[in-house]
Amino acid sequence: MNPSEPIVVLMTAPNREEARRIAETLVGSRLAACVQILPESQSVYRWQGEVTRDTEVLLLAKTTNDQFNDLVSSVTSIHSYETPEIIALPITAAAETYLKWLLGSLPEGS
Repeated sequence: MNPSEPIVVLMTAPNREEARRIAETLVGSRLAACVQILPESQSVYRWQGEVTRDTEVLLLAKTTNDQFNDLVSSVTSIHSYETPEIIALPITAAAETYLKWLLGSLPEGS
């Protein structure tokens, strides 16, 4: 995978306040060009052998592959979850002007 390949990172947080803190940390440190915070949603998942239902907030961060490991470290250091959801999906197509903005918003070499 190309290190400068743009990706979307999906993360969840237990509430809007924590989601805002994560988003501001990532954008402020230039680990993400943009983070969107979506309204609360219901999550159903298996945790420690039990089916769990929780209200969570979804974050969508736009960054590049070479920023991913630092992004994960940053999020896990401030996240309240023991095992936060942090997954990346490739951006397979994007408007050229948006892609240029995204890459220009990250450190050189991203």
